[in-house]
Amino acid sequence: MAAAEEALLGWRRLLGPDRVLQDPATLARFAASTSSWSTWPLAILQPHSTAEVTQLVRTATRHRIPLYPISAGRNWGYGDACALSDGHAVVDLSGMNRILEADATLAYVVIEPGVTQQQLSRYLLEHDLPLWMDCTGAGPDTSLMGNILERGFGHSPYGNRFQNVASMELVLADGDVVRTGFGHYAASINHRVYPYGVGPYVDGLFTQSNMGIVTSLGLWLMPKTEALNHFLCMVREHDDIAPIIDALRPLRLDGTLRSILHIGNDLRVISGGTTFPRELTGGKVPLPEDVRLKLRAGAGVGAWTVSGALYGSNDQVAAARRAVRRALAPTRAHIQFLDERKLDLAATAARMLGNTGAGKRLAAKVALGRSLFDMNRGIPNGRFLAGAYWRRRGGLPAGFPANANPALDNCGMLWVSPVLPMRGADLLRVHALAEPIFRTHGFDLFVTFSMINERALGGVLTVAYDAEDPAEVERARRCYRQVFETMMSAGYIPYRVGLQSMADLDNGDDAYWRMIGRIKAALDPANVIAPGRYSARMPPRE
Repeated sequence: MAAAEEALLGWRRLLGPDRVLQDPATLARFAASTSSWSTWPLAILQPHSTAEVTQLVRTATRHRIPLYPISAGRNWGYGDACALSDGHAVVDLSGMNRILEADATLAYVVIEPGVTQQQLSRYLLEHDLPLWMDCTGAGPDTSLMGNILERGFGHSPYGNRFQNVASMELVLADGDVVRTGFGHYAASINHRVYPYGVGPYVDGLFTQSNMGIVTSLGLWLMPKTEALNHFLCMVREHDDIAPIIDALRPLRLDGTLRSILHIGNDLRVISGGTTFPRELTGGKVPLPEDVRLKLRAGAGVGAWTVSGALYGSNDQVAAARRAVRRALAPTRAHIQFLDERKLDLAATAARMLGNTGAGKRLAAKVALGRSLFDMNRGIPNGRFLAGAYWRRRGGLPAGFPANANPALDNCGMLWVSPVLPMRGADLLRVHALAEPIFRTHGFDLFVTFSMINERALGGVLTVAYDAEDPAEVERARRCYRQVFETMMSAGYIPYRVGLQSMADLDNGDDAYWRMIGRIKAALDPANVIAPGRYSARMPPRE
């Protein structure tokens, strides 16, 4: 305890008392979690510069106090702002929120950890830069860097986000400041345009890891395109989705489809517009089939919906539309292409229909279409967080999606995120493995599969639960655990895990994790930066 008090005293001298927070209300806010598994921090440290990060890390190492860095603390479904165990000092980097550089000619920016999706989107619009950032559906207030360092993905051709990083600045446990790529050469003028530098390429070591604290990075952006179309492809029956995957895969491989396509089941789409209809189910869980079919009909969706965007010149987009139609012609897909002219016409028709049922349904579809177009152009919209509120007793909060925060709103959500080969048979197999587990534990299976690159699907299987029902919380934990173990055993290893599963990645006899452990021990021998996070099991600190 004496060591902690000495560290806190040193941090207060460095940052001032207003940026070393220990009041119960603040600690409770950072301990809030969607995952039914949270930890209580020692303190919240709020540095505003790399120099301050350097000094606070040195203090932590000297006194052997564990640190847990976060960017904005909105790691929904995977741990939110929580550390792996009680007593960590959470390093809240949200105050480091500068856009350090923007180059319209070479299409990149340099950002700090606290820069949010909304902040960068507005910056590009206000400065009239002909660039689009890649956007996720996690909400406007989420950190770009936080998602990138988790190797998250978005929607656009730049949706494989880590692939578009060029040169990081980071702080090691001994306080060394390292610039990767060519960035460590003072004369370098090329470190933002060529990511690898010369010598070993180390940037990946600082994603999904605890090797250091990243304080800035270069991020490539997409030049605006002449044309943008969105397409929706629906199938009515569950098994009909497999031929769709197999038909679209060649178009992803040959570059016709450049953006990340998302394939959502009916509940994933329905949950974007409503919460669990307790008044229709008579208390039954999961959703009874007759109620599910009624909701599906009301939303005008089938068993699966594919959503994607086409970018390029007018001629390129027209050619891509033709290619998609040809590829899907032998399947049972119903395809719809959207552009802004069609949305404007539909909006006019909705206004003419007024407050009728048809008018309301059309207006809702127009609103969804506009949100999709915004996302494709890098303008974030919180409406896609609605699924997190599916089992929340109070439903969507007033004013949603403004200021939506699933952790503080007491939502229950756990994500299992397997990666699978881009084959229809694998999609059906993963669904067949997961669905009976969800049903046994009384949960609705929300699932999205995304074409995260040219050969892989990234799945997100959501356990949405009522966080106010202790019995349901316990069932959610058991459901998550069984699904996680089932996917691991079947070879569909997750691309990303929640805090509760970090220790399960190292089975104790794996040369890969032994190597990671040796690197961690070399860079952070006191094991103070996020101990246990995506790392081999290490002996306890002495």
